Amino acid sequence: SVIGARRKRSDQGAGGLEPRSANSRHSPPRRNRVDVKRLAIIWHSMTGGSKALAEAAAAGAAGTNEVETETLHADAASPQTLLDADGYIFAFPENLAAISGVMKAYFDRSYYPCLGKIEGRPYALLVCAGSDGSNAVRQAERIATGWRLKRIADSQIVCTHAQTPEAILASKTIEEADLAKARELGAAMAEGLALGIF
Repeated sequence: SVIGARRKRSDQGAGGLEPRSANSRHSPPRRNRVDVKRLAIIWHSMTGGSKALAEAAAAGAAGTNEVETETLHADAASPQTLLDADGYIFAFPENLAAISGVMKAYFDRSYYPCLGKIEGRPYALLVCAGSDGSNAVRQAERIATGWRLKRIADSQIVCTHAQTPEAILASKTIEEADLAKARELGAAMAEGLALGIF
């Protein structure tokens, strides 16, 4: 896999840094912007789980100076966000066995403006679910297939095992092992963009 093939970097320790805000941009220093690749991490979260995964992916990507990472809530993102970026990570919860409504609305308003204009660009999915998540993944992968995007890693599903109404609506804490995988995904995506693998 792309993640398994990712080479070690001397500055990899920077992957532990947290993004500055929910909607943030990490710009590489002292490089011509024409040479900089752009990674868009677009997320939606109701109880904090998907947001934590998105922030972890952004922290991992921040260790690659050649890539500018923009982290945006789905409400703040636009079709132009996809047109301007070279790769994407989408993070969202599964609600009622489907993509969360806010993320689905983003896909809906972006689908046709981007159709035929972003083929071949890499993407990955981070899904926070109660006990399954596979239906939301299938839906998002079908949308990505329509755009002719290239999946660069298996979709990461994090199950919180929340089953009661109280547990489902409660704030979520994602285990460190799952956050580490999200950071690794962000780092792999960024490094793949920087090296021209994707």
